[in-house]
Formats: sequence, structure tokens, C-alpha cells
Amino acid sequence: MSQGDKSKYTDKQKRKAEHIADSYESRGVPEKEAEARAWATVNKDDGGGKHPGGSGRAKNTGHPAAHKGGKTGGAASAKRSAADRSASAKKAAATRKANAAKG
Repeated sequence: MSQGDKSKYTDKQKRKAEHIADSYESRGVPEKEAEARAWATVNKDDGGGKHPGGSGRAKNTGHPAAHKGGKTGGAASAKRSAADRSASAKKAAATRKANAAKG
């Protein structure tokens, strides 16, 4: 499969890459870079394009990108004191209020 050829990917993988790319673009990443990152994520999650044989059961992909955020965020938040979390929440609320007033 030559570089850039997406014919060996499933429809689900293509949809997944498109969704990821849209998410990156909405955060200001250039279109080509967003597409490259999206396909890299699909490859990391699913191990590349179609794989022959099997019903799809008992084939653990691990989905590393899909499950990364919650563990990291939860552990970091749990280490902080209640006062620190409260101060952060108040600051965030003030920022949202200020941004709403601007736009």
C-alpha cells in the first residue's frame, strides 16, 4: 500500500479518522496536519488497515488513544487539596463569564 492510499481501511476507520481530523481542525490545527494526526491515531488504535479473517471477537486492540485522558486527569485531580480544586473552579468560572461577556 503506497503512502496516502486509504483503500485498505474499513469504512469505520475512515469515519473515525474524519471525526478526529475535524476535532483537531476545530482547535486550530492546519488541515493537512490534522489529517496526518488523525490517521496516526487510527493506526495506533487499530494497527493499520483491514486485517483478514476472523469474526472480530477476542481481538483486543487496547485502544490506547481512546482511554488515555481519564486516567491521567483523575489521578492529577485526586492529588490536589479541596481548596486548590475550589480555587481552580472559581477561576475557571470567572474566565467563562469574562469570555461570555466578550462574545
